[in-house]
Amino acid sequence: MASLIVNTPDPMAKVRVLTTKDHSTNTLKALHAAGVLHVEQSQELKPVDREAIERDSKEISRLLTEIDNVLAYIPKAESVSLDDIEVIYTRPLSEIQGEVESLCTKLSNMHRRVTTLEDGLKERAELSRYLDPIGRQADIRLVDLDFSGRYLFSRVFIVPVEAYQNIQNEIQDQLLESMAVTLEHETILYIIARTQDRQAVESAVKSGGGRILQIPSEDSTVREFVEGAREKNKSVEEELTRLQAEIEEQVKENLERLVLFREALSAEAERLAVLQKASEANYVTLVEGWMPEASIESTIADLKEKVGLVYVDTSTPGQAEEPPTKMRNSAAVKPFEVIVNLFGTPKYREWDPTPITAYSFAVFFGLMLCDVAYAIGLLLAAKFLIRKFVDDPYTEGYRLFQRVLYISGGVALVLGLLSGYYLGDGFNLLFGVSSVALLQPVSDILGDPISFIVLAIILGLFHVNVAHAMSLIGGIKKGNKGIVINKISLFTLQIFGVPIILRWLFNISLPIDPSMYGTFLYIVGASVIGIIVSSFMQQGGLGAVFWIFDLTGLLGDVMSYARLAGVGLATFYLASSFNMLAQLFSGMLPGVIGVIIGVVLAIVILIFGHLINLALSGIGCFVHSLRLCFVEFLSKFYEGGGEEYSPFRLKTRPALVK
Repeated sequence: MASLIVNTPDPMAKVRVLTTKDHSTNTLKALHAAGVLHVEQSQELKPVDREAIERDSKEISRLLTEIDNVLAYIPKAESVSLDDIEVIYTRPLSEIQGEVESLCTKLSNMHRRVTTLEDGLKERAELSRYLDPIGRQADIRLVDLDFSGRYLFSRVFIVPVEAYQNIQNEIQDQLLESMAVTLEHETILYIIARTQDRQAVESAVKSGGGRILQIPSEDSTVREFVEGAREKNKSVEEELTRLQAEIEEQVKENLERLVLFREALSAEAERLAVLQKASEANYVTLVEGWMPEASIESTIADLKEKVGLVYVDTSTPGQAEEPPTKMRNSAAVKPFEVIVNLFGTPKYREWDPTPITAYSFAVFFGLMLCDVAYAIGLLLAAKFLIRKFVDDPYTEGYRLFQRVLYISGGVALVLGLLSGYYLGDGFNLLFGVSSVALLQPVSDILGDPISFIVLAIILGLFHVNVAHAMSLIGGIKKGNKGIVINKISLFTLQIFGVPIILRWLFNISLPIDPSMYGTFLYIVGASVIGIIVSSFMQQGGLGAVFWIFDLTGLLGDVMSYARLAGVGLATFYLASSFNMLAQLFSGMLPGVIGVIIGVVLAIVILIFGHLINLALSGIGCFVHSLRLCFVEFLSKFYEGGGEEYSPFRLKTRPALVK
């Protein structure tokens, strides 16, 4: 099958790297830098020292946590170049550990000091918030708010407003004195009661959702405490501001080095994870995995140059082995590997349907959006906005997804130019021009509901039958007679059944001898019998029921493509509705002031209305394109379920620090 329709994965080879135990670290680092080996569990030698690996992993995790705590003081996301990552990574872990601890100790101590101050600030602010209303009503000392004696006790409770009355009714007989102050959604309740009733009172408050306010043991009045807390908080806030500014300055000065250490430690953690999959005997280390055949020669040469004492054995995958899948597509369709992988990664010996999926998805998306302004808005959002909602916009997955939006938005832009749609009928609203289409027939088809639906169904008929053709070819290759009979019967049913339907339902006759329709009818009957037989061959006794779903499924699948017209027309009509509303409001109020207000309202409606429509349309077009590719197309011939090629690779992309 031509690569313009489907592809096959990159040929892989089984690779076994054997080296002396003393050279295992350098070997793994060389493989890490090469970034081509998909590592798998080795089985033939004894396990490595897992306790030592676990100890080093915990130490790396601790160091990474320290660095992340320090980097948290960066006020905004910044990109840092990782040009020197290989230089840092080749150094021993003990050296990196010493430098990281030296770099982070002072900053970590400052960080802990900030945390302590913030906790104290929060605690004093909460106490002041609750005690201030009490101090305003009574000149009372702190020791009297939380007193436990032989005969009497006092407490301050914080209870929800909605629960206060029930709690008050339940404990009022045990109270000698009480004072309640409502503060927003809480009630501050100060009580004095007999010691013998303490357990009952506290239980009633807690069961009602209340809690005991912890009072500091200071010999001062409530008012003095609140005033003192305010003064102390002021000085603490000043110290916090100074400390945070100092930490931020120190972090910025050492940002590049901190990030390099973080990425080097992350790479070391990956190396240890691979080492856990490796095996060791007394004197040698074995690493196994899969590598693209095209990378084997250069990798072996690199290993021999950097390590020397290393042996590499390669072999072709056996029939029972399932190598990881490294998809190989042209740059134009490669972004759509993201879409295919959402359905399932191709198996190693299975077709990769990325090319045909790329054309389908982009065309469906473009037909449904089909507006110049909306397409430009989508492209801008893909470039500047969506990246703000992902953790790391430098990952390969995000970049591919971004390019999917670029390509799909570009198709929508081209179709919008051809059909002349700018914010729906925006040109007609602003300039009174009825049409600016570059190709009027395109505008006529996409602007007329019936024509658009007919186009969508024709596309659906073609798309669904391409999937059935792929399934037929796959059935022939596998020797599955049931699939072959089923697909041939479906094709003959459509070829000879459609003319009969056109004649009976729509009185449309083909330029053929009328007697041929009788022959067509026999062929249609034979096709139905073929579908029934194939259903029994594939599903046994259940075929007596499930054959009917082949017929109804074909009709349902094709009609499902009418959603292209539904979403496309909804996008256009909703845009036109906002244009009509803006036009209505612009001339609603009389006078000069009214005109100004009307124009302002019209602009607001246009901006927010079209932004909402763009968001809804963008999401809708993506989801419906995805559904048509998954449910109506890929499910008919594609299985997926393979393992994605994920090589042991050293990161060289820019790091995003948040």
